[in-house]
Amino acid sequence: MKILVSGFEPFGGNAVNPTEQLVRDIREETFAEAEIRTVLLPVHYDECAERLLEAVRDFQPDAVICCGLAAGRTAVTPERIAVNVKDVAPEAAYADNKGERPQDLPINPAGPDGLFSRLPIREAVNRLKAEGIPAAVSESAGTFICNNTMYAVLDYIREQKLSTLAGFVHFPASTEMALQKPGLPSLPQEMMLQALRVIIHATIDAAKQQRQPAV
Repeated sequence: MKILVSGFEPFGGNAVNPTEQLVRDIREETFAEAEIRTVLLPVHYDECAERLLEAVRDFQPDAVICCGLAAGRTAVTPERIAVNVKDVAPEAAYADNKGERPQDLPINPAGPDGLFSRLPIREAVNRLKAEGIPAAVSESAGTFICNNTMYAVLDYIREQKLSTLAGFVHFPASTEMALQKPGLPSLPQEMMLQALRVIIHATIDAAKQQRQPAV
């Protein structure tokens, strides 16, 4: 089994992005039932999706777990749905890393309005909670780069009629980030790494179940 895990470079004036460290750490680990490959994505509209889809076409994974930062959240939050829009509000504190601020633009003009995660998000949340890791299903991936990436990979899977499991998981700020921004909710980096391990195992189990012939 092959699983592709993606993370992002820093953005929004932050010196670090915990998901960049996550992909660095997880690629050094061994999973008995899966080969893990990682890709670091740019925080730029459309280019993020292009880079991810290049990796998907090259690796042909059974599952894609996209990881991103949601500073301000207090839990690990798998996303339920991605919406077909790119939008940065006029009052938003920052643009993407190339200064782009699209408003009300579709990701795919011919695509559906929304696409649901194909990852076992409820099972992943249940397992995370059982390990004492704060977790919840999120109902909105926003309209920034994370949503752009999630929608694009799910849309590609839809168009190609693939059985690939795929979705997006938001992680809170790391403790290191919180030191620079007092009061920012955070989780230790090691706890978030353990969360990613749990999500990978839940995804492996879901992929194995998907492979079983119907009776």
